[in-house]
Amino acid sequence: MVRIWKPVILLLVLLVTSVAFAAGEKEKAATDEALAWLPVVDAGKYDQSWDRAASIFKAAVTRDGWRAALGQARTPLGHVKSRKLKSATFTTQAPGAPAGEYVVIQFETSFDNLPAGIETITPAHEADGKWRVAGYFIKPAP
Repeated sequence: MVRIWKPVILLLVLLVTSVAFAAGEKEKAATDEALAWLPVVDAGKYDQSWDRAASIFKAAVTRDGWRAALGQARTPLGHVKSRKLKSATFTTQAPGAPAGEYVVIQFETSFDNLPAGIETITPAHEADGKWRVAGYFIKPAP
């Protein structure tokens, strides 16, 4: 009886490890995209940030609307002084978005005029296999 359980336990451990590894890969890929996208926003290239955003993002806000909203939200904050990854969590549901694959990423970010902020970036996994930003929010840290 013991000999039967060892292979079963080993198989379960391998399955759990491979699922965790796959989720970790998704979080890393989404975080890499967020880290490539954020400097575009930081540089004030709002049109370019819209161009590389997810299709659901583009369906929700026009380029002009994004430029205006982001300019209104980011300009008063000043330059980014520091940004540190706080968390990255894979999910299949995001508020106001269709079912899919998302990673909710939070950064602890300091700006000239907001010493302690939380940036939340939510990349979506698109049909072409790439991760693209589908949501971006900034709020003061608690």
